[in-house]
Amino acid sequence: MKRFFILVIIFVSITSLLLSCKKEAVTKEPLYPDTATSKTRVEFGQELFEGKGNCIACHQIDQKVIGPSIQEIAKIYKTQNASLIDFLINDAKPIVDPTQYEVMKTNFAITKAMSDDELKAIETYIYSHSK
Repeated sequence: MKRFFILVIIFVSITSLLLSCKKEAVTKEPLYPDTATSKTRVEFGQELFEGKGNCIACHQIDQKVIGPSIQEIAKIYKTQNASLIDFLINDAKPIVDPTQYEVMKTNFAITKAMSDDELKAIETYIYSHSK
């Protein structure tokens, strides 16, 4: 009888241990699901452009401030089939307004630290303003 209780205790202990170690499946939701309540890639890009990226400090949609307008950037990068993301991570030379490159270099620390999804969202936001 004593042996039976010991076996039951061992069985329960092992079962508890196995169940507590069971990994739950992690479901990853897409970053930009197609629902009305979620951000689109353009909205996410705008949020980054105006916030974390601090791009809005120098770039406006339709006018040059310190740097060229978003519309001008989109037009030139599309026309030249250049990579805006490569520029943002400082892997490509400036093609829109090289005279402002030294000013832009201060933001490379921010943009280099961004994820691929964040950079793609900023690119999508900029291209959403192309004429």
